[in-house]
Amino acid sequence: MRNFFMPFVLVFVGLSMIQAQELNFTTKVNIQRLLTADPAVFNGLEQSLREFVNSSKWTEDDFRQEERIKGNILLTITGEATDDSQRPIPNVYTAELAIQASRPIYGTNNETTLFNYIDREVTFKYEQFQPLQFSKSVFNDNLSQVVAFYIHIILGMDYDSFSLNGGSDYFQAAQQIVNVAQSASAVKGRGWSSIEGNNRNRFWISENWSSPRMKPMRELQYAYHRLGLDQMSQDPARGRSIISQTLENARKSFDTYPNTILMQLFLSSKSKEITEIFKVGSPAEKDKVADIMSRIDPTNANNYRQLRQ
Repeated sequence: MRNFFMPFVLVFVGLSMIQAQELNFTTKVNIQRLLTADPAVFNGLEQSLREFVNSSKWTEDDFRQEERIKGNILLTITGEATDDSQRPIPNVYTAELAIQASRPIYGTNNETTLFNYIDREVTFKYEQFQPLQFSKSVFNDNLSQVVAFYIHIILGMDYDSFSLNGGSDYFQAAQQIVNVAQSASAVKGRGWSSIEGNNRNRFWISENWSSPRMKPMRELQYAYHRLGLDQMSQDPARGRSIISQTLENARKSFDTYPNTILMQLFLSSKSKEITEIFKVGSPAEKDKVADIMSRIDPTNANNYRQLRQ
């Protein structure tokens, strides 16, 4: 099992030793936007997706039931893929994949969002009753490859949030998934190339998490969650102080690399949470956080300015 909480207190002593896989995700396949293909084709896909995510063994560690990473996956089938002449390609579909994952906050019954993202460039071939299969070295199908990619990104972020740079193996595995997908001649979908997506696709998510220049964002994962949020049940003022400092480091990273996808992922997960945390902060804390967040997240600047009221 993972012992991330052991330095604080032996919280799992006496609990069941039943081991489980790593993930506890709900899955949903939405076909309401699919106008022409037979909906019956997708009857088993939702269950196959759920079993693929929750029953596969993704790490070498043993997880207790209460340690499993919670999350949600919504696969929305948007239509049938077409060729250059706009003719439908048999059994090939376009889709959007919305995926969210969370982790518990130590000493509370609350959770914090780790990952919240919508991939709008999913194209995959699927026939009724087709199983989802994943191999680190072999390309089986694009849907399995895409889902496995995001699972490894989430694992990397989760491990990083409990120990400094603890998720490196999983970010490297995500990079390998990208490499295998790029080299597979069967790939028809977008999202795996450096020249697509305006630095916002799977290639760049993986590249950013693996790049030495993004080391401050890796360190932010640990400081924000383990040193900040996990401290707040025992010492809220100290927890806020540490989070405030991590946000200052985030601002410095933003000033150096303003267009990184990692900053967008952080903000999509933490914007509302940060506002809630500092509603009870000191005036000086509120001013500092409002300034930092308005700079790195100008879209929500009005929300941060309300901290000063």
